Amino acid sequence: MSGIRLWNGDICDLEVDAIVVPATTTLWMTSGAAAAVKQRGGHGIEFEAIAKGPQPLGSAVATGGGSLGCGTVIHAVSLGPDRRTSVAAIGAATGAAIRLAGRMDLHTIALTALGSPLGGVALAECARVMLRAIHQALPECASLDEVVLALRGERTYATFMEEMGREPALRAVPVVPGANAGPVGVMSDAVRHAAAEPAERPAAAPATAAPNGDTRRRHGGPS
Repeated sequence: MSGIRLWNGDICDLEVDAIVVPATTTLWMTSGAAAAVKQRGGHGIEFEAIAKGPQPLGSAVATGGGSLGCGTVIHAVSLGPDRRTSVAAIGAATGAAIRLAGRMDLHTIALTALGSPLGGVALAECARVMLRAIHQALPECASLDEVVLALRGERTYATFMEEMGREPALRAVPVVPGANAGPVGVMSDAVRHAAAEPAERPAAAPATAAPNGDTRRRHGGPS
């Protein structure tokens, strides 16, 4: 069974096959995590996304990753044109993103919190519905080895960890907190810098949990 990891940090710093960001139905990347991804990966990601829009709430589409360390960005349509969302939209978009990754035969993906706080859904509700949707979709995705929830800030990380512990259905899912400093997994600057050095990445190694809590995929480069 695929593993779920929680990691406190910037999703753009991860080396995974794909990152999942919240999107509006128009697929413009103008705010929140999507805007940050565009800034890091280039405007070409947004141009490619817009060409595939508009899309209905609860769907997901894939584009290239631009200059990011991943090959793919999956746009989970969890926000309406007014950038508001609902528990139902978050759950549907999360499941659609996981299933799309499975159809693309991806092995590792990372998601941000979809729709909270930007979309008006309480963080605990967002965590609960995303975790359930991931758990329900994973059996359909044989290729996925690992799902990373990239959660910025101690409060967000702790909320997702707490909600995971409350879900009986999630007890069978391996949970490996991506932590090397403290209970909420704040990656130190030294570890982040070391993990970013291409010369220090072993070539062609499987995705594993590094002893120091680094969540980068040990594949020697973007897929």
